[in-house]
Amino acid sequence: MRIQELTEYLDTYLRAGEFHDYAPNGLQVEGTREVKHIVLGVSASLGLIDEAARRGADVVLVHHGWFWKGESPRIAGVKGCRIRHLMQSGMHLVGYHLPLDAHETVGNNAELARVLGLTIESRHGEYGLLHVGEIISGAMLAADFAQRVNAALGRAPLLVGDAQ
Repeated sequence: MRIQELTEYLDTYLRAGEFHDYAPNGLQVEGTREVKHIVLGVSASLGLIDEAARRGADVVLVHHGWFWKGESPRIAGVKGCRIRHLMQSGMHLVGYHLPLDAHETVGNNAELARVLGLTIESRHGEYGLLHVGEIISGAMLAADFAQRVNAALGRAPLLVGDAQ
């Protein structure tokens, strides 16, 4: 598959054109490879890029890509190192930020709700990014919900306020 076919599909599926985002959505750095293997990650870190290259990926698809509004446009330091490694590998970098936060099926919020056993009953705010719902199994103490988060995500959440 050509990278243009992949990004056209993802742009449509994630409705990328509906979002005015902090970073470009879709293809951020064009590589030289045909698309056969994709590695997914949260952020386009040097570690992810190097691991993707080690695994023979053609595309690195991330939630937090590069070229954020307000950041220095200089390609130097850490940014220069990441871009150099990516381009030397021939891999493409594709990123979707708000489209992945908002998507009702494969979005970060939808997946987190599924993993934590929550229903999403309504969406509010710009792009519907605020999801409101309920715990499927019924009401529970905040401390019990924090344990559920810890078990599901492998890290303890910061619980503020009364745990009872």
